[in-house]
Amino acid sequence: MEPTANGTTNSSRFDDERSRHERRAALKRQNLSPTTKESSKLDSSLKRHTALIKRMRQSMASDNREQIIKDIDALSLEKYLDEIAGASLDGISRCKTERDVWSAVEILSALHRRFPTAFTSKLVSLLSSALAVPSRASLSSLTAEQREKEDSSRVVRQRPVLRICSELALVGVIRDDPLRSGGEWIMRAMKEMLSNDPTLSSLPLLATFLKSYACPFLGLLPAGLSKQISSETEPGSLSASQLETVPPVLDEGDQLVEKDIRDRFKRMSEGYFENVCKKLVIEHTRLQEQDRRNHEAYIRSGEIFEDRQQAYEKMTKGYEKLLANCQQLSELLCLPLPDLPNNARKTDSLQIGVSSSNNPGGEESDEIYTTGGKWEDEEERKFFEEVQDLRDFVPKSVLGLDDADKATDDDSEKAIEQEKELRKLDEELQRLGGEDGISENTHSMDEEDDATPTPGTPRVASPPASPHLAPQGPSQLLSALLTRLPDATNRTLIDQAAVEFVFLNSKAARKRLIKFVGQVPKNRTDLLPHYSRLVATLNPYMPDIGTELVSILDEEFRYLQRKKNVVKEFTEVRMKNIMYLSNLTKFRVVPTHLILHIFKVCLDDFSGSNVENLALLLEGCGRFLLRSEDTRERFGTMLELMRRKQSMQHFDQRQLLLLENAYYQCNPPERSPPQQKQRSNMELFIRHLIYDVLAKKTIDKVFKLLRKLDWDASSTRVTLFKIFTKPWKIKFGNISLMAMLTYDLQRYQPAFSVSIVDQVLEDVRRGLEQNVYRTNQRRLATMKYLGELYIYRLLSSGIIFDTLWSMVTFGHPDGRPMPHQACLIDMPNDFFRVRLVCVLLDTCGMCFDRGSQKKKLDNFLVFFQYYVHCKDPLPMDVDFMLSDSFEAVRPKFKMSKTIEEAAVAVDEMLTAVFQDVDLVNGDDSGEDSEEEDEEDEDEGRRREDKEEEEEEELGEADEMPEERAPSPEQAIVLSASNSLQENLGPSEEAEAEFAKELAKMVTDTSADSRKLDRKTAMALWDSSVLPPNLRKKRPEDGDEDEEIDANTMHFTVVTKRGNKQQTRKLAVPSESALAVHTRSAQLQDKVEQQQLKRLVLDYEQREEAEEMKALEARNRTGAIKIRYVG
Repeated sequence: MEPTANGTTNSSRFDDERSRHERRAALKRQNLSPTTKESSKLDSSLKRHTALIKRMRQSMASDNREQIIKDIDALSLEKYLDEIAGASLDGISRCKTERDVWSAVEILSALHRRFPTAFTSKLVSLLSSALAVPSRASLSSLTAEQREKEDSSRVVRQRPVLRICSELALVGVIRDDPLRSGGEWIMRAMKEMLSNDPTLSSLPLLATFLKSYACPFLGLLPAGLSKQISSETEPGSLSASQLETVPPVLDEGDQLVEKDIRDRFKRMSEGYFENVCKKLVIEHTRLQEQDRRNHEAYIRSGEIFEDRQQAYEKMTKGYEKLLANCQQLSELLCLPLPDLPNNARKTDSLQIGVSSSNNPGGEESDEIYTTGGKWEDEEERKFFEEVQDLRDFVPKSVLGLDDADKATDDDSEKAIEQEKELRKLDEELQRLGGEDGISENTHSMDEEDDATPTPGTPRVASPPASPHLAPQGPSQLLSALLTRLPDATNRTLIDQAAVEFVFLNSKAARKRLIKFVGQVPKNRTDLLPHYSRLVATLNPYMPDIGTELVSILDEEFRYLQRKKNVVKEFTEVRMKNIMYLSNLTKFRVVPTHLILHIFKVCLDDFSGSNVENLALLLEGCGRFLLRSEDTRERFGTMLELMRRKQSMQHFDQRQLLLLENAYYQCNPPERSPPQQKQRSNMELFIRHLIYDVLAKKTIDKVFKLLRKLDWDASSTRVTLFKIFTKPWKIKFGNISLMAMLTYDLQRYQPAFSVSIVDQVLEDVRRGLEQNVYRTNQRRLATMKYLGELYIYRLLSSGIIFDTLWSMVTFGHPDGRPMPHQACLIDMPNDFFRVRLVCVLLDTCGMCFDRGSQKKKLDNFLVFFQYYVHCKDPLPMDVDFMLSDSFEAVRPKFKMSKTIEEAAVAVDEMLTAVFQDVDLVNGDDSGEDSEEEDEEDEDEGRRREDKEEEEEEELGEADEMPEERAPSPEQAIVLSASNSLQENLGPSEEAEAEFAKELAKMVTDTSADSRKLDRKTAMALWDSSVLPPNLRKKRPEDGDEDEEIDANTMHFTVVTKRGNKQQTRKLAVPSESALAVHTRSAQLQDKVEQQQLKRLVLDYEQREEAEEMKALEARNRTGAIKIRYVG
């Protein structure tokens, strides 16, 4: 069935192509015979011409075809050809389908038959400009995004124009010659469009053209053959074989485009496809390289940065687009796609925990050679290994490659000499390793040279040629090149300098270069790697440059060894010499035996400046030597010897630090890859909610999602408990949001909130007991969390004050810190508890600003400043933190400047507290008032203000009741209810009678009689409520023996005797106006209280219902995006 269906599809495609050809041929025959009409018989009205131009500009699709052709035959049109040509171009851009395109072709053919010269030339000129590509100069001024948008819009504009131009070339409207078709015109337009498009943005236009016109212009069958294109097929062979295997659609005589044009067009398309395939391979390689870099960066840092990720996504998007276009062209041209290499990641990239089984060296070799390659990163590897080959840039004659045999002989001689030196070095190492003591040989250098060169100067050699004898041109160019070298601080500039030097190469030029690169200023060590790369680039073809430079550095090293007692003057010179040799070693310019010999010389005299030399060698090229195949074993032996000598000798702290850092930089310890904890999807979801999604704007949605969790599952509760008890894992600013979530969950999961508070208090206590430095950040976050939990009323103020006092007393003998007293968990120089107190005060200290809590905080601050004075002098940051905290909670608090003042303040504070405690304990009513205070702590601030005033009065009371005040005091009368005294006061008669009785009682109890007038009596009604310890007891708490008379109402009268307050009972008849008004006021207060309670409850229920409706509405309209991390 499949072959039959395939054959049916191909035959239908052949029929469609034949029908198109017949239609084009018929129209072409009509266009070859132009029609002439007498203009006098045609309509020349402006109105109809304007309507025709407007209709053509709007659309030339099949809907308007009949009317437009009718108007063309009926109107004169001679005076409006320019407008008609412009309108035609606008109408062409709106032809999207094949039917609309053919309709526009028929309209333009009708105009061509009437005006073959006047109209057609103008139309062809407009079409040519419409297919033109913008110049590169105009595109260079645009940004990348603007250029991409411009290319996209240009492709959309040019697609219908290209299709109509192709049709016009086939039907004879566009012609290269009167006797030829317009195929070459189309080919030139396509060539110009594709050649001026470096970004390959015109590829869709080529695909559109080939999809519809590959058969008439290229001689290829339309796309759609169900044939698999093999990658082994040679480019261009498949299209030719296809024409042979598939029967041709038309005979050669019926073709609308000449055969030579078709062959040239096909070769041009195939050549362009090959170039696009090369571009595809390059982009594929770049994409894989970028992927490998991202993988290495992820291994190194554990994440891929956003800019790198965006660049990779942009590159991937461009590559996929290019690949899709190439696949489409491959099907249309019947050419195979190129093989895209799938390179695996290189093994010399970052390797962690990969053990090598073929490493020599025993057990220690596993420790040394499995932690990475020779290079620290990819950039370093490229710098030292990817050295350009000058043969790719310079002709062989300039490089002097004719003497290849001579160079081969020289290389073999050098290899033999190196082997001899290495054997000699091995014998010395064996002899040195067998000795027990430390070699005291400090003069191991050869004293062969008679002359003593100075540091930084080359060996005495023949003077360079005289500048008068040398040509002026090359000498000046060389001088300019050497002048630019100090500024060549990247690979591109130094490689370009190497190419330029090759063209100036001569013996004198090489000597000048050697002298120049050998005399690097000692403060320009940044030039050494680049000069080493320059020498390494030139060394394969000019070996004398590398040999001479190494000789200069070797002699300089020997000189510095003889002058090793001169330390300060030659420190920078030694550092430059060793760094230069290290960089040349990594470029393999320095022979292996020479750098190992230098290391051995420093190891023989392992003291003084040689310690720094060894450290620089290890940092510079130690990693390279330890991981190179030819030096691994020997250098590993030297490292072991250095470690043994280091353990046997005595070095100062600086030298030990230098050696340790250098050794571990050369041979870093093995690190296992970080093991990621396996978490369930539910745990990942909860962590994502709290750590990533939680914010001020999303807290309602997070709370709703948390409520939807399965709270009955133990794993879910454990996960939530862990997250909510570790506030240090979230952002410091989000700790308050976590406390808010805990408060919101209390309504639905009260046991969960209680467990969180318990765990937080346990963490605070554990931190005080252990005092581990690495947990300080956690303790700060926990203290902040504790304060936020108090703000959201999840714990009482008593717990906060207990925590504050425990931080200044815990661990000290009897809970009393002493000046400079050593405490194992709170040393005098440990100021972290001060930080914790400041964090807690900054979080919730502003809540303790009135009532009994204010007095408690004031007492604590007095003791806290004494605790601070018991410490060593505070660091500046802690001092500023302390000042800011006091300024926030008590701006007017007076700080003690000395510990003596702080101690006196503590004594005074403790004395006042003990007096208050004794006074409260002496009266039973005080206990009742304290219980009431605790119950009413969170209800309001008005009662706390009154309690504050009463406590201040109690604090001023004297212990001796017999002591009198220096001046008489007025008596204060407090009524049972004072809320409506002004409105419901006694009448004038009751007031006069009450004043009389009161004056008599006061006279009886006071030694000195006081004269009371009406003003004094009126002032008694303005007094405040009773103190807490003098308030009236409840009926059930009163004395059982006391008889209650229903005909009287009892009032309490307060008097002062000295500083001592006394109370007496006063019975008032219940029928009196005072008793009646007081009773009615109490009943009214009770009714109002019940009504207020009912209103509050109704409001809370209504608010909760509205909140649930709002949540349901948000659920229906919006959603929250959840990202799973795993």
